[in-house]
Amino acid sequence: MYSAPFEYHAPATLSEALALLGQYGDEAKVLAGSQSLVPLMKLRLAQPAHLVDLRKVDGLTGVREAQGALLIGA
Repeated sequence: MYSAPFEYHAPATLSEALALLGQYGDEAKVLAGSQSLVPLMKLRLAQPAHLVDLRKVDGLTGVREAQGALLIGA
């Protein structure tokens, strides 16, 4: 089965991602990796009108240390 139609967004910055989520509100879902959202969309158990992919957003990936804390990206 195919998912319902949706608009795909791939923001490059965190501010762009937050703007999209603010603009579309509950009609948007975040895609961060290959989580369970895509299979749910294929079964039409989740039908977001907008999909915001965080893969290209700088600072949301990887693991790093800063000021004595371990920071883990999305």
